[in-house]
Amino acid sequence: MVRQQSVRNWNLSQVARVVPRISTMNFFLETLRVLVLSIYYSLEAFVKLFIPSRKKSVAGETVLITGAGSGIGRLMALEFSTMGVTLVLWDINEEGIKETARLVKEKGATDVYTYVCDCSKRDEIYKVADQVKREVGDVTILINNAGIVTGKKFMDAPDGLVEKTIDVNTMAHFWTYKSFLPAMTARNHGHLVSVASSAGLIGVNGLADYCASKFAAIGFAESVALELLDIGKDGIKTTIVCPFFINTGMFEGCNTKWPRMIPILEPHYVAKKIVNAIQTDQVYLLLPKSMYFIMGLKNILPTKLGLLLGDYLGAFHFMDAFKGRMKKD
Repeated sequence: MVRQQSVRNWNLSQVARVVPRISTMNFFLETLRVLVLSIYYSLEAFVKLFIPSRKKSVAGETVLITGAGSGIGRLMALEFSTMGVTLVLWDINEEGIKETARLVKEKGATDVYTYVCDCSKRDEIYKVADQVKREVGDVTILINNAGIVTGKKFMDAPDGLVEKTIDVNTMAHFWTYKSFLPAMTARNHGHLVSVASSAGLIGVNGLADYCASKFAAIGFAESVALELLDIGKDGIKTTIVCPFFINTGMFEGCNTKWPRMIPILEPHYVAKKIVNAIQTDQVYLLLPKSMYFIMGLKNILPTKLGLLLGDYLGAFHFMDAFKGRMKKD
């Protein structure tokens, strides 16, 4: 009995000494792995600055674009129209998506489906999504592009418009993912695209509800991407798009203090860059390129210096002359 007790005590003491050693060894090995991979990934990123990434073929994919009745949504549909995809076009404006369908067919698209959908309503999204799955099949590239903006100071924005901004710009992404992600997960194949905004990376005077909705959209997209990686679904790619103001009419009247540094973006350019990002599996797309530098500074500068830089760039006055969409695209 005494001998058994001494053996048990010896085993416990041995374990007590061995466990810290194992922990130290694991820490050393994991740290070494991180350092080696950090160097490799940094070199890889540097090389890609000079060597364009190879584009994947999207032929045979089913591409759903929300907000496809005008603006960037329509232009992306036109970009995809010659790539052999099945296009599924959603918009609240029936006349707008019919016109988009006509244009993409003229350009060569053969499989085009249009659906009227109010992306501010969860039940309607689910209903139309079920209709798509019955009539078209599984969506493999989902582009959440629909968006709205009030353009009012926070205290002047009606509650209904604030809620609708969140519903369209953020919550619609939840419901479209719920609808189409299960089929992608089952096949470990697909692409999720969130057309967010640079206003989802930094607060803008006069865009409180819009910024909140886009910050949320980015956080949601990043989190789901991590969940997919965690369960081994690396065949489902994600792209988060953060452009500055685009000249589509949505931000009519907005200005930029230094247009050479931060220009108002042309819609055709943005649409081409988004489609290219999808074809090259680019995770983040910030436009213009100066936004990468500006966002890097935001994260390291002292607060007062950041505010000084914001004032220099005109961030406090982007929305001073905002009019919003005055005419159809």
